[in-house]
Amino acid sequence: MSLKCRVSFSNSASKTAFAIRKLPSAKAKRYLEDVLVHKQAIPFRRFCRSVRRTAQAKNRHSNGQGRWPVKLARFILDLLKNAESNAEVKGLDVDALYISHIQVKQAQKQRRRTYRAHGRINQKEEPVTKEPETQLPTSKSKKSQA
Repeated sequence: MSLKCRVSFSNSASKTAFAIRKLPSAKAKRYLEDVLVHKQAIPFRRFCRSVRRTAQAKNRHSNGQGRWPVKLARFILDLLKNAESNAEVKGLDVDALYISHIQVKQAQKQRRRTYRAHGRINQKEEPVTKEPETQLPTSKSKKSQA
């Protein structure tokens, strides 16, 4: 499943996806809800030149830089809710779901610009394509244990 969202790629998208990767679905939803109310920050590891340090990000990563991308957190929460409802329809155990794969790529760039007075051009947010995938944890087979 992919979705084109009009959010900043370098500002928050890849960092948010990396923060919730390999988490159980319920824990990821709780984490994103905490981001919405500024209880937990998303740690920034790349593109973090002008990002300030926060104590919330320090608890999750050593450099301590982080932000609260509210708009993106809402988009990903909607995606997780959609994935859970799809799992219910398929008859899977929703409590055992976890995020096995989430990929964020830059989408096609917008070609229009807004020209303003005095030679200014307004900043455009670029859409981002996200592909989340949730799976049930697989039990180890007897061959891998031997």
